[in-house]
Amino acid sequence: MNVENHKTDILILGTGGAGLFAALHAKKADPSLRVSVAVKGLLGKCGCTRMVQGGYNVALSSGDSVERHFMDTIEGGKWLPRQDLAWRLVEGAVERVRELENEIGCFFDRNPDGSLHSKAFAGQSFDRTVHKADLTGIEIINRLMEQVRAVEAEELEEHRAIELIPAADGSGIAGVLFIDMRTGAYRFVQAKAVLLATGAGPTMYRYHTPSGDKTCDGLAMALRYGLKLRDMEMVQFHPTGLLGGPDTRMTGTVLEEGLRGAGGYLLNGDGERFMNNYDKRGERATRDVVSRGIYAEMRAGRTGPMGGVYIQMSHLGPEKVAKTFPGMVNRCSDCGFDLAGGKVEVVPTAHYLMGGVEFNVDGSTASPGLFAAGEDCGGVHGANRLGGNGVANSTVFGGIAGDAMAAFVQREGVWREPDKRVIARGIERAEYPFSKPIGRIHELRDALSQTMWDDVGVLRHKEAMERGLGAVAGHRDALRHIGVNDGDRRYNVTWHDWLNLESLVDISKVITISALARENSRGAHFREDFPDAGDLHTSCYTRVGAVEDEVSLEMVPVSFDIVKPGESLIEGEAGIPTN
Repeated sequence: MNVENHKTDILILGTGGAGLFAALHAKKADPSLRVSVAVKGLLGKCGCTRMVQGGYNVALSSGDSVERHFMDTIEGGKWLPRQDLAWRLVEGAVERVRELENEIGCFFDRNPDGSLHSKAFAGQSFDRTVHKADLTGIEIINRLMEQVRAVEAEELEEHRAIELIPAADGSGIAGVLFIDMRTGAYRFVQAKAVLLATGAGPTMYRYHTPSGDKTCDGLAMALRYGLKLRDMEMVQFHPTGLLGGPDTRMTGTVLEEGLRGAGGYLLNGDGERFMNNYDKRGERATRDVVSRGIYAEMRAGRTGPMGGVYIQMSHLGPEKVAKTFPGMVNRCSDCGFDLAGGKVEVVPTAHYLMGGVEFNVDGSTASPGLFAAGEDCGGVHGANRLGGNGVANSTVFGGIAGDAMAAFVQREGVWREPDKRVIARGIERAEYPFSKPIGRIHELRDALSQTMWDDVGVLRHKEAMERGLGAVAGHRDALRHIGVNDGDRRYNVTWHDWLNLESLVDISKVITISALARENSRGAHFREDFPDAGDLHTSCYTRVGAVEDEVSLEMVPVSFDIVKPGESLIEGEAGIPTN
């Protein structure tokens, strides 16, 4: 099989907030570097950062502090975050927001006195979420895209990464094997440093917020490459995904947390507010708590006609709602719903993976030359990500990784000779579906999404998860027996659907194995058979690795190197929301 070859200094996989910030920082650190950004879709037009509605957590307001933001992040993560990463997040957010405004050119909403406006997000002890109405992600990505193009980074659009390629001598990363989706050709890009920033995306669930092309490819590649993943049982369900019915792809789209922060009500099918029955904070409880409350109402049958519950904003004044949340009001209107003046049916929707690749504060991983940032990474959020910490995570660590990669290349970067056996295996894996009879891939993906929703979803139990693990194995076996037509490989969507599903099945297995191993309830992971959180002082996180199809798991003690359970960095008060 012919493979096209290409060379660059720094190769970035993904063009969300992490990838674009990394490209910009690397080029600014050393303009002579050749920086290439590769994306499965189009630059600035795909990925999850662009879809961010709510905002960006940063401790800027009077009375707030990075210490308070840190404590909220640790407590929200149920004492599972890696604390040096969480500290770098909250400290770096202050620097990064100033950079976004003063250097990147973003315009965020402001108070009458000119200070940045901060709105309320659930699970936090202070209103610290800065925003551009409810279109924050579009503002950030549009401005970043302009800046990256201004520094003339090389763009590899519609390039699907299929394998991380190690050096032949085992000394680190040599590059990445791609499929050029425009031609169907294989291309190996050799690089001195590589950033994994593909953005994960838990689209293996029936209801999900990311676009369907976000299929955990980066995590699947990292696992095959030999990296360890942590916290993979921690799948965040956003409580309020639009339930639009079977005839729209908008189902699952987030109706963001600012609605509840502004005073929105959640009503069951009987028209009753119910969240105070589950948590004293009501609708402003953390995402995991609200998702479980909604799911409990659904399971009890107290639902609307499509099986969800309602969010209502009309009591705040339709004109005010339309002005404050124009993006969501228009989106709901496009689907035939009146968010400003009526009620909209919602359902918990798989939104974010707290788990991912183990990485260090500078973005480096266990493999020299391979860096990671954004949602591909685990450890920052622990068991639960606070709303508004996601885009902060991507931009803070994306910029850090860009600086670190430039320094790495200057210090010790070389083009390593690739392991050609791994390139051959990657091509063989991608070619596999052409060897099997054509099958119904979308039906199999629907079956996987129903399995994960029913058996490894919002509420979990050993019996259901064991059933789910067996079903996932069955889906994997079924995929191996169906294929696609070996015709024109240019924009062969069915081929890429097959590869997407392979990644989803592999990561679904890891999620389920990790969830079975955690016999307590923390944050997004709630075991009905083990409802207690367990002893916080002896907290462990899950770490998984894989050799071929065999997944290994270990429980690793959390290091409380900044603050211990029961302590606080806020003198004289807990400084954190109770749960």
